Amino acid sequence: MSSEKDTYYKPEHLPQFGDIAEGNSELAQKFFSYYGAVFEEGALSKREKSLIALAVAHAVQCPYCIDAYSKSSLQQGSDLEEMTEAIHVATAIRGGASLIHGLQMMEHANKMSM
Repeated sequence: MSSEKDTYYKPEHLPQFGDIAEGNSELAQKFFSYYGAVFEEGALSKREKSLIALAVAHAVQCPYCIDAYSKSSLQQGSDLEEMTEAIHVATAIRGGASLIHGLQMMEHANKMSM
């Protein structure tokens, strides 16, 4: 019988992310260097980047990223209201992207009914 903790998603994997280098340390190092550079202060603040990452995490439905960027957003000074609004922005974009493809469906339906 499985317990509540038996899930595909294992929160203990998040702190072990670096272990992925075992399969190819050269590529992992390149990825982690790039990843680190992306989140450095630049034209966007670290706080803004954390909110963007949180929104994207919800759009791509990555529970590991949601955990990481919920924590990061809070650490960078965001509050629940800002974080929730960022998620709604991602939801609106994702929903709109689905709806716009409805025009393709409508075009096919119109051609088939002619």
